[in-house]
Amino acid sequence: MATVAELTAPYGNFLLGPRRGPGVCRTCFNLTDGYPRCYACAHGGRWLDAVAPISYSVAGEQLHHALQAYKRGDTQTSRAFTVELAAVLWRFLSGHERCVARAANAPEFPLVTTVPSSDPARDDEHPLHAIVGCLVKITAGRHRRLLRRAATDARPHEFSADRYETTAPLDGEAVLVIDDTWTTGANAQGAAAALKRAGAGAVAAVVIGRHLNRSWGSNDRQISGLQAPFDWDCCALCSRRGATCL
Repeated sequence: MATVAELTAPYGNFLLGPRRGPGVCRTCFNLTDGYPRCYACAHGGRWLDAVAPISYSVAGEQLHHALQAYKRGDTQTSRAFTVELAAVLWRFLSGHERCVARAANAPEFPLVTTVPSSDPARDDEHPLHAIVGCLVKITAGRHRRLLRRAATDARPHEFSADRYETTAPLDGEAVLVIDDTWTTGANAQGAAAALKRAGAGAVAAVVIGRHLNRSWGSNDRQISGLQAPFDWDCCALCSRRGATCL
């Protein structure tokens, strides 16, 4: 059986690690052409105490393809991508979950949950729940299905504090939310809103891919300037470019 290091080795050739700096959103690490926050983060919900994207997911490129393919039915290809993405998440959290906790002012995350599928009929079979609740051993014992989609008519990609409801009350526990892709942050911020209304303490999100499109603004220039190969020893929450997380 392949190890986490072996499964993630090819991903190190194309993952693009977000870093703080001018022209990078202070919340979600979107590229902003100089603004401190992107439009979605400036005008949407801000319930999360910390956000850590593992990599940028550039439209039409390799990580974007993997994040689409892993949830396309139960095929040999989708299963292979599921295992590989689980390894990416496992390797990142092994090195950087404490960085996320520190950014959220939490000592640790006793609870880990996943963002429900946009299609309630397919939610139980969504492979993200299996990744976090089974394949990634460092989260499996803490994973709880704390969220379900509410009956409200929330528009896709627009923040709504009523998008989700919780399955149980919380008593101040810090919660780590895992999602596969961040586009506008509406899902992760909506999840945080529901969790905090239910009594959660600090809530942070780790997302595998922060979606970008090369054709928007100066994205192509900024993306081309990112460090390659991917540095597994440094996460998006490092205080300065080139820092190493402790």
